[in-house]
Parts: sequence; C-alpha cells; structure tokens
Amino acid sequence: MATRIPDKPAGSYGVDAIAVPVLLSLPALALLAMTVANIVQSAPAWVSLLSGAGALVLAGSALTYWNTTLGGKFRAWAAILDSLSLRGDERSLDLGCGRGAVLIATALRLPGGHATGIDLWRNQDQTGNSPEATRKNAELNGVADRITLDTGDMTRLPYEDASFDLVTASVSIHNIPSTDGRMRAVSEALRVLRPGGRLVIADISRTGEYVAVLRDAGADVTTAPAGLQMQWGVLRTTIVQARKSPRS
Repeated sequence: MATRIPDKPAGSYGVDAIAVPVLLSLPALALLAMTVANIVQSAPAWVSLLSGAGALVLAGSALTYWNTTLGGKFRAWAAILDSLSLRGDERSLDLGCGRGAVLIATALRLPGGHATGIDLWRNQDQTGNSPEATRKNAELNGVADRITLDTGDMTRLPYEDASFDLVTASVSIHNIPSTDGRMRAVSEALRVLRPGGRLVIADISRTGEYVAVLRDAGADVTTAPAGLQMQWGVLRTTIVQARKSPRS
C-alpha cells in the first residue's frame, strides 16, 4: 500500500510576512486589556463595547492569519497538488519557494521527477528564509536528491523555454511592486512551461492581471477562491490555474 503523503511536510517553515500578524496581534491584546479596564472601572457601556468590538475584529484577523501561515496553506496546497493527478515524473518549478512549503510538497509527489525552487531569499517575506533552511527541510522529507535551489528573479528566469511541466507560485508574485514586473513574471512562467504544461498561482491580490496575461497568451484559465485555509487576516486568496496552449 502506498504511503500517504502528509498535508504538511516535515520541517520548519517560518512565518509569512511576520510583521503583519504581529501588528494584528499586539493591538488586539491592547484593546482587550482596555476593554477589561473599562469594565472594571465602570466606564460607559458604549466605550467597553467599542473597544471590545475592535479587539474581536483584530483578534479574529490575527487568528485567521496565524492559522493560514502555520497550517492552512499546507492543507490547501496539498489538495491543489492532488487535484492535478500528477504522473510522478514531471519537472516542476516553484516561484518564490521560500523554505519549501510548496516545493517540497510537490517533490513528494514526483518520485521519478524533479522540483526546482527559485527565490531572492528575503527574510521580510518569510522568517528564516534561506537556501540552507530549505535544504534542511528537503532532507527531512527525503527529497533532497530531487530538488534544485536557485537564487534569482522571477521576472527574468534563468531557464530555457519549455523546461517544466508544472510551475507554481504561492503568494509571491504580488510582492513585485510594479504592474509591468508582475506581468513579466507571469509571462516568464508561461515561457518556461512546455506546451500543455500547467501553471498554478495562489495570491491575495493582482490576480486579475495574471488572468489577463494568461488569456492574452492563449492559455486556458480558471479561478477559484481558496477559502478560509488560505485567508490572511481579511485578505482572501484566489487560485489561478492555467494550461499552456499545446500549440505554443
């Protein structure tokens, strides 16, 4: 019987954009303390209600973010990858791979294939982000021999045309500050895909731009909400899936 692939690979994957959940959590705690103080001091009811409502909103956003970064995104990507019905011998590329959450999850499903990850390795994008951390996670999952890590910019990918069967990007392309840069990144993802290859992008914004680029290039595109498992506070994730035209 085949061994079940875990939703979350073994290892440590840090926290995505840690400043965001911290900035949500600290004011929530402060408002909660203020609410308790207001009640103890018999402040007007509307004052306690206002601070309490603010605490609940911020706490809810913080909890949603923490759930996504520590567990939800792994479950969501496991379901996405399983839905692709991979043969197991594909070559894949993960854009902005970070510490390897999607890269390693993909490699676990490619016993006869190979997974490449590319990143700028910035700590503001993910705590402890480094090639060394990613290699350690790959070793813990027994896939280090079928993973390659590169340093590079997703707007200028250092790969030949039609090099990969699958390209993934998890909440990474939106970090490119310019519209032109984001469009180039999506175009580059298509360029390195073989004809008929698949692209899966999960992102919290700018997905309309990605869809426009993909459709202009003749790709077959679908979009779907990722749900609560990939909700970053109040920011929802959209999944964009595309298949490159076999005639490209």
